[in-house]
Amino acid sequence: MKFFIDTANLSEIKEAYDLGVLDGVTTNPSLMAKEGITGQANILKHYKDICDLVDDNVSAEVISTDFETMVKEGKELAKIDDKIVVKIPMIKDGVKAIKALTDEGIRTNCTLIFNAGQAILAAKAGASFVSPFIGRLDDISSDGMALIEQIVLIYDNYGFETEVLAASLRHTMHLIQCAEAGADVVTCPLNVITGLLKHPLTDIGLEKFLADYKKGNS
Repeated sequence: MKFFIDTANLSEIKEAYDLGVLDGVTTNPSLMAKEGITGQANILKHYKDICDLVDDNVSAEVISTDFETMVKEGKELAKIDDKIVVKIPMIKDGVKAIKALTDEGIRTNCTLIFNAGQAILAAKAGASFVSPFIGRLDDISSDGMALIEQIVLIYDNYGFETEVLAASLRHTMHLIQCAEAGADVVTCPLNVITGLLKHPLTDIGLEKFLADYKKGNS
Protein backbone atom coordinates (compact mmCIF):
# COMPACT_ATOMS: atom_id res chain seq x y z
CA MET A 1 0.00 0.00 0.00
CA LYS A 2 1.27 3.46 -0.92
CA PHE A 3 1.41 6.30 1.60
CA PHE A 4 0.60 9.81 0.38
CA ILE A 5 0.65 12.83 2.66
CA ASP A 6 -2.28 15.25 2.41
CA THR A 7 -0.73 18.68 2.83
CA ALA A 8 0.93 21.59 1.08
CA ASN A 9 3.40 22.14 3.92
CA LEU A 10 6.94 21.56 2.65
CA SER A 11 8.38 20.79 6.09
CA GLU A 12 5.79 18.07 6.70
CA ILE A 13 6.40 16.59 3.27
CA LYS A 14 10.16 16.50 3.88
CA GLU A 15 9.66 14.89 7.30
CA ALA A 16 7.44 12.17 5.81
CA TYR A 17 9.90 11.62 2.97
CA ASP A 18 12.87 11.40 5.35
CA LEU A 19 10.97 8.75 7.31
CA GLY A 20 11.40 6.57 4.22
CA VAL A 21 7.76 5.63 3.66
CA LEU A 22 6.38 8.42 1.47
CA ASP A 23 5.09 7.59 -2.02
CA GLY A 24 3.36 10.84 -2.95
CA VAL A 25 1.48 14.00 -2.00
CA THR A 26 -2.09 15.19 -2.39
CA THR A 27 -3.06 18.83 -2.22
CA ASN A 28 -6.10 21.00 -2.86
CA PRO A 29 -6.93 24.73 -2.90
CA SER A 30 -7.82 24.66 0.81
CA LEU A 31 -4.45 23.20 1.76
CA MET A 32 -2.66 25.77 -0.41
CA ALA A 33 -4.59 28.58 1.26
CA LYS A 34 -3.72 27.17 4.68
CA GLU A 35 -0.02 27.65 3.83
CA GLY A 36 -0.68 31.18 2.58
CA ILE A 37 -0.05 30.22 -1.05
CA THR A 38 -2.21 32.45 -3.24
CA GLY A 39 -2.08 33.60 -6.85
CA GLN A 40 -1.71 31.23 -9.79
CA ALA A 41 2.01 31.84 -10.31
CA ASN A 42 2.79 31.14 -6.64
CA ILE A 43 0.60 28.03 -6.62
CA LEU A 44 2.33 26.60 -9.70
CA LYS A 45 5.75 27.33 -8.19
CA HIS A 46 4.70 25.63 -4.95
CA TYR A 47 3.66 22.52 -6.87
CA LYS A 48 7.14 22.45 -8.41
CA ASP A 49 8.72 22.84 -4.97
CA ILE A 50 6.70 19.83 -3.77
CA CYS A 51 7.74 17.80 -6.82
CA ASP A 52 11.37 18.54 -6.04
CA LEU A 53 10.98 16.94 -2.59
CA VAL A 54 9.41 13.59 -3.57
CA ASP A 55 9.93 10.75 -6.03
CA ASP A 56 6.50 10.72 -7.72
CA ASN A 57 2.73 11.26 -7.48
CA VAL A 58 1.92 14.88 -6.65
CA SER A 59 -1.81 15.51 -7.05
CA ALA A 60 -2.49 19.06 -8.23
CA GLU A 61 -6.13 20.12 -8.43
CA VAL A 62 -7.88 22.09 -11.16
CA ILE A 63 -10.15 24.88 -9.99
CA SER A 64 -12.51 25.07 -12.98
CA THR A 65 -15.69 23.04 -13.38
CA ASP A 66 -16.27 23.13 -17.14
CA PHE A 67 -14.76 20.59 -19.53
CA GLU A 68 -12.64 22.83 -21.75
CA THR A 69 -11.09 24.83 -18.91
CA MET A 70 -10.41 21.73 -16.81
CA VAL A 71 -8.56 20.15 -19.72
CA LYS A 72 -6.61 23.37 -20.30
CA GLU A 73 -5.70 23.65 -16.60
CA GLY A 74 -4.84 19.97 -16.47
CA LYS A 75 -2.39 20.32 -19.33
CA GLU A 76 -0.78 23.35 -17.67
CA LEU A 77 -0.40 21.47 -14.38
CA ALA A 78 1.06 18.42 -16.14
CA LYS A 79 3.75 20.62 -17.69
CA ILE A 80 5.13 21.50 -14.26
CA ASP A 81 6.72 18.10 -13.72
CA ASP A 82 6.30 14.47 -14.78
CA LYS A 83 5.37 13.69 -11.17
CA ILE A 84 2.12 15.68 -11.40
CA VAL A 85 -1.21 13.84 -11.26
CA VAL A 86 -4.09 16.13 -12.24
CA LYS A 87 -6.88 16.14 -9.68
CA ILE A 88 -10.35 16.38 -11.23
CA PRO A 89 -13.72 16.57 -9.40
CA MET A 90 -16.35 13.88 -9.86
CA ILE A 91 -18.80 15.81 -12.02
CA LYS A 92 -20.04 15.16 -15.56
CA ASP A 93 -17.54 17.49 -17.21
CA GLY A 94 -14.89 16.12 -14.87
CA VAL A 95 -15.39 12.59 -16.18
CA LYS A 96 -15.11 13.92 -19.73
CA ALA A 97 -11.92 15.78 -18.78
CA ILE A 98 -10.43 12.63 -17.24
CA LYS A 99 -11.02 10.78 -20.50
CA ALA A 100 -9.48 13.59 -22.57
CA LEU A 101 -6.41 13.95 -20.35
CA THR A 102 -5.93 10.19 -20.12
CA ASP A 103 -5.99 9.96 -23.91
CA GLU A 104 -3.07 12.42 -23.95
CA GLY A 105 -1.08 10.37 -21.46
CA ILE A 106 -1.74 12.64 -18.47
CA ARG A 107 -2.40 10.90 -15.15
CA THR A 108 -5.52 11.89 -13.23
CA ASN A 109 -6.95 11.58 -9.74
CA CYS A 110 -10.76 11.73 -9.59
CA THR A 111 -11.62 13.39 -6.29
CA LEU A 112 -14.77 13.77 -4.17
CA ILE A 113 -15.91 10.18 -4.66
CA PHE A 114 -18.75 9.21 -2.32
CA ASN A 115 -20.31 6.11 -3.87
CA ALA A 116 -19.37 3.10 -5.97
CA GLY A 117 -21.19 4.34 -9.05
CA GLN A 118 -18.96 7.40 -9.19
CA ALA A 119 -15.90 5.17 -8.80
CA ILE A 120 -17.03 3.00 -11.72
CA LEU A 121 -17.47 6.04 -13.98
CA ALA A 122 -14.03 7.37 -13.08
CA ALA A 123 -12.38 4.03 -13.78
CA LYS A 124 -14.23 3.67 -17.10
CA ALA A 125 -12.94 7.13 -18.10
CA GLY A 126 -9.38 6.01 -17.35
CA ALA A 127 -8.59 7.76 -14.06
CA SER A 128 -5.25 6.75 -12.59
CA PHE A 129 -6.64 7.12 -9.07
CA VAL A 130 -10.05 7.55 -7.44
CA SER A 131 -10.32 9.27 -4.07
CA PRO A 132 -13.22 8.10 -1.88
CA PHE A 133 -13.55 10.36 1.17
CA ILE A 134 -13.84 8.11 4.22
CA GLY A 135 -13.94 10.71 6.99
CA ARG A 136 -16.56 12.89 5.32
CA LEU A 137 -18.84 9.87 4.92
CA ASP A 138 -18.32 8.95 8.56
CA ASP A 139 -19.25 12.54 9.47
CA ILE A 140 -22.75 12.01 8.07
CA SER A 141 -23.16 8.59 9.75
CA SER A 142 -22.38 6.68 6.58
CA ASP A 143 -19.79 3.86 6.42
CA GLY A 144 -16.74 5.17 4.62
CA MET A 145 -14.76 1.97 5.06
CA ALA A 146 -17.55 -0.11 3.51
CA LEU A 147 -17.22 2.06 0.40
CA ILE A 148 -13.50 1.27 0.15
CA GLU A 149 -14.26 -2.44 0.37
CA GLN A 150 -17.00 -2.14 -2.28
CA ILE A 151 -14.81 -0.24 -4.76
CA VAL A 152 -11.89 -2.65 -4.28
CA LEU A 153 -14.22 -5.61 -4.95
CA ILE A 154 -15.68 -4.02 -8.09
CA TYR A 155 -12.29 -3.07 -9.49
CA ASP A 156 -10.98 -6.57 -8.82
CA ASN A 157 -14.04 -8.10 -10.50
CA TYR A 158 -13.40 -6.28 -13.75
CA GLY A 159 -9.65 -5.75 -13.74
CA PHE A 160 -9.78 -1.95 -13.61
CA GLU A 161 -6.26 -0.52 -13.40
CA THR A 162 -7.45 2.57 -11.51
CA GLU A 163 -5.95 2.67 -8.01
CA VAL A 164 -8.17 3.17 -4.96
CA LEU A 165 -6.79 6.16 -3.07
CA ALA A 166 -8.52 6.31 0.30
CA ALA A 167 -8.80 9.97 1.33
CA SER A 168 -10.05 11.99 4.29
CA LEU A 169 -8.42 9.66 6.81
CA ARG A 170 -8.76 10.97 10.36
CA HIS A 171 -6.74 8.52 12.48
CA THR A 172 -4.41 5.52 12.38
CA MET A 173 -7.23 2.96 12.59
CA HIS A 174 -8.62 4.37 9.35
CA LEU A 175 -5.24 3.70 7.77
CA ILE A 176 -5.00 0.14 9.09
CA GLN A 177 -8.58 -0.63 8.06
CA CYS A 178 -7.80 0.64 4.55
CA ALA A 179 -4.87 -1.76 4.40
CA GLU A 180 -7.16 -4.60 5.46
CA ALA A 181 -9.73 -3.58 2.83
CA GLY A 182 -7.13 -3.62 0.05
CA ALA A 183 -6.87 0.09 -0.76
CA ASP A 184 -3.96 0.75 -3.11
CA VAL A 185 -3.14 4.11 -1.55
CA VAL A 186 -3.98 6.14 1.55
CA THR A 187 -3.58 9.89 1.86
CA CYS A 188 -3.62 11.50 5.27
CA PRO A 189 -2.01 14.14 7.49
CA LEU A 190 1.50 13.52 8.80
CA ASN A 191 0.26 12.74 12.33
CA VAL A 192 -1.75 9.77 11.05
CA ILE A 193 1.39 8.24 9.50
CA THR A 194 3.61 8.93 12.52
CA GLY A 195 0.83 7.62 14.76
CA LEU A 196 1.68 4.15 13.47
CA LEU A 197 4.96 4.39 15.37
CA LYS A 198 3.28 4.56 18.74
CA HIS A 199 2.52 1.79 21.20
CA PRO A 200 2.93 1.99 24.99
CA LEU A 201 4.55 -1.46 25.17
CA THR A 202 7.23 -0.31 22.73
CA ASP A 203 8.05 2.62 25.01
CA ILE A 204 8.04 0.43 28.10
CA GLY A 205 10.20 -2.21 26.44
CA LEU A 206 12.75 0.30 25.18
CA GLU A 207 12.94 1.97 28.59
CA LYS A 208 13.64 -1.40 30.21
CA PHE A 209 16.28 -2.37 27.65
CA LEU A 210 18.11 0.92 28.19
CA ALA A 211 17.84 0.64 31.98
CA ASP A 212 19.25 -2.90 31.90
CA TYR A 213 22.08 -1.77 29.66
CA LYS A 214 23.02 1.02 32.07
CA LYS A 215 23.02 -1.42 35.00
CA GLY A 216 25.34 -3.77 33.16
CA ASN A 217 27.72 -1.01 32.11
CA SER A 218 27.84 1.13 35.24
